[in-house]
Amino acid sequence: MAEVRLQQISKSYGNNQVLQGIDLHVRNGEFMVFVGPSGCGKSTLLRMIAGLEDISAGELHIDNQLANDIPPAKRGLAMVFQSYALYPHMTVYENMAFSLSLTSMNKAEIDTAVQHAASILQMTHLLQRKPRDLSGGQRQRVAIGRAIVRKPGLFLFDEPLSNLDASLRVQMRIELSKLHRELAATMIYVTHDQVEAMTLGQRIAVFNGGKIEQIGAPLELYDKPVNLFVAGFLGSPKMNIVKARVLRNFGNVVELQLAAGTHINVQLDASNLQTGEEVSLGIRAEHILLASQTTEHSNQLEVCISFVEHLGDAAIVYATLAGEENLFAIKLPADTSDLYAGADLCIQLPGHRCHVFDNKGIAVGL
Repeated sequence: MAEVRLQQISKSYGNNQVLQGIDLHVRNGEFMVFVGPSGCGKSTLLRMIAGLEDISAGELHIDNQLANDIPPAKRGLAMVFQSYALYPHMTVYENMAFSLSLTSMNKAEIDTAVQHAASILQMTHLLQRKPRDLSGGQRQRVAIGRAIVRKPGLFLFDEPLSNLDASLRVQMRIELSKLHRELAATMIYVTHDQVEAMTLGQRIAVFNGGKIEQIGAPLELYDKPVNLFVAGFLGSPKMNIVKARVLRNFGNVVELQLAAGTHINVQLDASNLQTGEEVSLGIRAEHILLASQTTEHSNQLEVCISFVEHLGDAAIVYATLAGEENLFAIKLPADTSDLYAGADLCIQLPGHRCHVFDNKGIAVGL
């Protein structure tokens, strides 16, 4: 296992600063996920940890050792890339054994390491095949096996599943989680896919514009986003966000007025909000109720259905809300009747499920 500490890490290419003062502690044996949109700096940071990119400023510590100037081969880590980068003329066995053959290990030790890694990945029967005879998922397992045989304390994954189809990605996510439990190694995983981040990571670091917006456990980030970016990035469909204005502030309850004039009461610590302040109201699609299914008469809205996605186990309704440009997403049971484009729908927003963000986009009441 390996502990990784980043202290005020920055990266610049000339006058272009792509990472700004990153502070992060990856614990021994932890599965940490870096997630964010393309160009946010997450892959650059991973490559800096690997030693493939120079650090412009700050300190990188691996196992309490300053690693800024340590060559990549001596950092005790292994990296798995998006491309499999297998040698096409070599068998699976030879691909996995190649890096070990360059060391002082004898053939018996190499064979033991390769057979052990193949057993963990359930690919012993593939060892004599060549990459051209393998599926995409099998090739990625070979790339992971090539990393396992080196017995690193730290694994780095740079979007390793993005070339696979949807069903294979689900299967490989399960295998990676199992691999983490079996090896008890520290793993840092980069992805732009928030579903991968939520399902794989013990903790997630959400990146945006070269900095980390929030770090925490998946459900912590999902239930308590610190700002509008995190709220909108995590979750599918993303959190509904509408503009509002503070009408009254009772300390633990704030009354908001939406653009259409509807009043919404939200339960949270609103002591910092001022009457008349412009804010944003957020609520997730699965927390919205049909007015006909609740006895609560407050916080009700009239919306008009634009279209419906039928997912089998549920239906996602996308509706227009007066005064708002963006569609409002509502997740309802699959057997909900009268869901069709053009139909009116009366919904209720539970006050304890609502989020409020101030005029700078920062969450209120956390």
